Amino acid sequence: MGAFTKHLIVTAFLGAVLLSAQPQGKGAPQSDTVRQGQQLLRQGKIDEALALFRQELEKSPDSVAANNAAGTALDLLGRGADARRHFTKAIDAAASPQAKAMAQRAMAMSYAFEGDCANTVKFEQQVFDFYVSTADFYQQGEIADEAARVCIDYGDLDAAERWYRTGHQAGLQQKDIPPERVSLWNFRWEHAQARIAARRGRKAEAAQHIAAAKALLEKDPKMAEAQAVFFPYLTGYVAFYTGDFPTALQDLLKANQNDPFIQCLIGQTYEKLNDKEKAMEYYRKAAAATAHNPPAAFARPFARRKLV
Repeated sequence: MGAFTKHLIVTAFLGAVLLSAQPQGKGAPQSDTVRQGQQLLRQGKIDEALALFRQELEKSPDSVAANNAAGTALDLLGRGADARRHFTKAIDAAASPQAKAMAQRAMAMSYAFEGDCANTVKFEQQVFDFYVSTADFYQQGEIADEAARVCIDYGDLDAAERWYRTGHQAGLQQKDIPPERVSLWNFRWEHAQARIAARRGRKAEAAQHIAAAKALLEKDPKMAEAQAVFFPYLTGYVAFYTGDFPTALQDLLKANQNDPFIQCLIGQTYEKLNDKEKAMEYYRKAAAATAHNPPAAFARPFARRKLV
């Protein structure tokens, strides 16, 4: 597997990065206390993690890492207003433009946990503008797609389409862009258009974009090494939103089973198939998500409501 393919896996557009683990910037390493707390967070011990982050904040109230981490824990606990007070402190205390952008990105995700597309976009726009200032077209595309993903998950399809288009256009502006990355951005755009069409009830249009996405995977095996796993997610998603629940289940079970959004969608599909026991099994998995990213931002609150 080549270095570029590994990079695609790491930065895959489902957003698997735990944003709270973002560094403060050069010369500002995280403390042992924050690192220990983040380990507890990944283990699902959120209250214990939060206690460590607060312990660090008692010593260093302006710590960007501790404020970002505390905000993440509070979002996972469903305490968004408290979380955003910490993210505001992290933004204000950031020692570099990059650190500020990362705190703004975490703030965007805080709003995502509450299904607030407009405020997510507000802060993602600030992160996007940072990457415009550094002429980093790839990250511009990543951030635009991240904003779009939050908006589509919560039903603002017009905003989602606008931001997915922005991400596609920005990503392709990269100088000396390798062919695999051109294929990547085109695949993402077809993937997005298919999902949006399905949400709008346009089954034939969705099918056209699925065919285009499949053709891109077949044409570029190198790109497909990392991206093929997103194809059954796409076909399962479209099948679910166009009412073909047996096909949706068949395809979603071939997708990434560790993704909380997919777990949540499988749970919804089992509900449509009148299998409540299996639905609850997948909702329990999704409710345990500990990432601070779009899949978890939708799946964790949704699944926790289902389990009440």
